[in-house]
Amino acid sequence: MPRMNTAAGELFYTINEGPRDGPNLLLLHGAGGSRLHWPPQLRRMAGATVYTLDLPGHGRSSGSGCSTIECYARAVVAFIEAADADRAVVVGHSMGGAIAQTLALEHSDLVSALGLIATGARLRVAPAILESIRDDFSHAVALITRHAWGPEASESLLELGREALKDTGPDVLLGDFLACDRFDVMERLGEIEIPVLAICGTADELTPVKYARFLAQHIPDARLLTVEGAGHMVMLEQPREVGEAVREFVMVDR
Repeated sequence: MPRMNTAAGELFYTINEGPRDGPNLLLLHGAGGSRLHWPPQLRRMAGATVYTLDLPGHGRSSGSGCSTIECYARAVVAFIEAADADRAVVVGHSMGGAIAQTLALEHSDLVSALGLIATGARLRVAPAILESIRDDFSHAVALITRHAWGPEASESLLELGREALKDTGPDVLLGDFLACDRFDVMERLGEIEIPVLAICGTADELTPVKYARFLAQHIPDARLLTVEGAGHMVMLEQPREVGEAVREFVMVDR
């Protein structure tokens, strides 16, 4: 059964303990998210020890959030070292994928493989989103929600997304999107020498398929999975397909 802790690196997390000789799996959520943005198929994956974090300022973690990916990466490194979770397969969604890439580039000894979900090597944010977060948070929540989900996402999922953004609040959410907007490792992807699985929904409006395709084409040991009809929140829209793909990547293919 999963259990909760807050000791490692001062971040709130859940841990689903697997066998001693099994892999470590670390899940990093995206901008305005929390550990709850990961479906049970990933949080409770059999055969692996799964750590599901709330990044600083998100969910039940303390702090005020960050405005750079490097700042979030430092918090994750502190967590990995405190939890003795090194050589983990790091799976990141959107902003979490940017953090994962940074870990692979700057702390390669801590990471054994990457799962990059609905993310890219550069994450420019539309000025309208940044302006709306500053000026009209309710409008920003509606705008982001409209573009974050695929056309077949249920109203219950949309409401989950809206509530997560509201709970995050405008200050932390703005910092998240500024961190994404400043992120760019397009020229460094060839330095990532570990296995990578890139996953993207074909209906993703925030990080279109071309972002994931670029990752797969420029990281030496990378492959691409596209999920038909899914939007930016692909792992919640199609949890079985994404969960099975990640499980095979973590437990079988490697």
